[in-house]
Amino acid sequence: MTNVTGDTSNKPSDRKDINPFLKTALELGPVILFFIAYLRMKDDVFTIGGTDYDGFIVVTAAFIPLLIASTGALWWLTGKLSKMQVATLVLVVVFGGLSVWLNDDRFFKMKPTMIYVLFGGVLGFGLLRGQSYLKYVMEEMMPLKDEGWMILTKRVALFFLALAVANEIVWRSMSTETWVYFKTFGLSAALFAFFMTQGRLFQTYSSEPEEEA
Repeated sequence: MTNVTGDTSNKPSDRKDINPFLKTALELGPVILFFIAYLRMKDDVFTIGGTDYDGFIVVTAAFIPLLIASTGALWWLTGKLSKMQVATLVLVVVFGGLSVWLNDDRFFKMKPTMIYVLFGGVLGFGLLRGQSYLKYVMEEMMPLKDEGWMILTKRVALFFLALAVANEIVWRSMSTETWVYFKTFGLSAALFAFFMTQGRLFQTYSSEPEEEA
């Protein structure tokens, strides 16, 4: 249960520690399984209830409950889910469900666009109010001064919007298989590369106390 009585930042009861390999498996496992299943079923057509569904739609239909289960297990084991994880799950259920229901893969392909527009828009709204919403999500992982958080938030907001544009270009102009590779590896690699390039900012605006000589 959420502690509503005061500071929740570092209390042992706020969260549970689990094996990092298990945590990674629960976070990345559904995406990897989606990729593998798509490669195996991409050329297949399944007739269900008199309607033909291609492999992408069938794999999407299986991915939704798998992500729900893995996210639920992560919450049960750790006692906590990030806002990003919750929002991602909701959008997967909504857009993935629309793709399956309407037998139209475009909705699921638009899901990353909606995620990045949502997060980029929320961060941008916070900046207009003079606040860094990113700080509330990542402060424990990266202790920064307020000025550093504002700079990083602006960069992340613009980066998310750029990813949204990139996703739109890829799914609208390239094959489904190319989009699956892009979604599985391209977006993840882009996020990793982005934060790797922010090392100078982390060093310049770190709020960690300097060690005494």
